[in-house]
Amino acid sequence: MLLPYLHPNRIEAGCDEAGRGCLAGAVFAAAVVLPPDFACESLNDSKQLTEKQRNALRPFIEREALDWAVGIVSPQEIDEINILNASLLAMHLALNQLTIRPEHLLIDGNRFKNYRDIPYTTIIKGDGKYMAIAAASVLAKTHRDEYMFRLHEAFPDYCWKQNKGYPTRQHRKAIAEYGITDYHRKSFTLLPDDRQLTLVFS
Repeated sequence: MLLPYLHPNRIEAGCDEAGRGCLAGAVFAAAVVLPPDFACESLNDSKQLTEKQRNALRPFIEREALDWAVGIVSPQEIDEINILNASLLAMHLALNQLTIRPEHLLIDGNRFKNYRDIPYTTIIKGDGKYMAIAAASVLAKTHRDEYMFRLHEAFPDYCWKQNKGYPTRQHRKAIAEYGITDYHRKSFTLLPDDRQLTLVFS
């Protein structure tokens, strides 16, 4: 059973990211402010939901939330500042877009960087504990999946429609066979043997 809030009578925004462990594509993060009376029995950590369930929840969350936003950090910037900093930056970019100023932030995970003067709480596996974080996890995941579907149309050899850029055997086999694109994260270990890879698409 997900909890509705950590601090009663405060405006809380839940934040979560998607795509941190991928070999390709941007990292996405969402920030969501839910109304105090928000209820949704099917809401859960996005990883515990099917793609169909996530896609059904997304318009409901976007309609019922008091405010929501998505931040995106490119593969090039991930390579420049590392994936942890990129994930935190994506959260900050999402928060920047909110029109409602939160009084407290609920952050999935155990790392965050101060955002303005707003207090925050990091919560390990928070997407399975608090509604606002779970809602953010659904939005981050579905928005990122939509982005990877579009990239798949341009680069079908990598099967991003199926693997979403994660390091599956299928994805790594395609990297070995076809080389890499501008959307691959060059700072990541794209193949286990660290071989030199050719940039074949841009």
